[in-house]
Amino acid sequence: MTDAAPLPGRPRDGEIGGQATARARCVLAPNPSAMTLDGTNTWIIAEPDAAEAVVVDPGPLHEGHLREVIETVERAGRRVGLTLLTHGHPDHAEGAARFAELTGTAVRALDPALRLGGEGLAAGDVITTGGVELRVVAAPGHTSDSLCFHLPADGALLTGDTILGRGTTMVAHPDGRLGDYLDSLRGLRSLTLDGGVRTVLPGHGPVLDDAQGAVEYYLAHRAGRLAQVEDAVEAGFRTPSEVVARVYEGVDRSLWPAAELSVRAQLEYLDERG
Repeated sequence: MTDAAPLPGRPRDGEIGGQATARARCVLAPNPSAMTLDGTNTWIIAEPDAAEAVVVDPGPLHEGHLREVIETVERAGRRVGLTLLTHGHPDHAEGAARFAELTGTAVRALDPALRLGGEGLAAGDVITTGGVELRVVAAPGHTSDSLCFHLPADGALLTGDTILGRGTTMVAHPDGRLGDYLDSLRGLRSLTLDGGVRTVLPGHGPVLDDAQGAVEYYLAHRAGRLAQVEDAVEAGFRTPSEVVARVYEGVDRSLWPAAELSVRAQLEYLDERG
């Protein structure tokens, strides 16, 4: 869910999908759009010799994609042991109930409405299904229920829509809040500085091998956009749609509805900040 700002750094070359780290493999969902980039990245996480795998974000309710994920797991001699959700947007979570039905697994998420047959998730939880270690990291801002998953053995972070492999994400107002998002980015920056995170495994777009650079760029981009919104308001542009037309003038108009959500979040943030 991008506002199309270019992301400098080092995205991996080649097609999206396939083995990304020793423990992480991506299956790309067939739902490309201006908002989802190439499609949703469904992640299969497993120790190299494990009998069980964890699947993160089954994606849309697309029978072919869900079965492809299961077949990819089974071709590696494994079974799906658990399903996790980074957040509840349909392009990540709509297929979760059907996926759980096909695999007989629980679905764990922060939002109780998305959980199936198991407990929820909270910051600080550690997932150990199949022997793999995934640490739950709170990342509200894009949505209130957004999570990231830290895969310390690979120095990787599954970011959902909090950080994308290309472009920048929207703050999905009113559920998403800019203040929360900035706090989440600062927390992720700490993981890149002190937690050994080097690689971003995003919910959309290519893998990023410079996690710290990506987080720093996101923080700088948000600060720049906020300054532009503030300048637009001071110039007399008052409504969200007026601000979008001013600040996002050079952005594809198909992305303006998403941009307006981010602008609403920024206007709210500026109002709260006084």
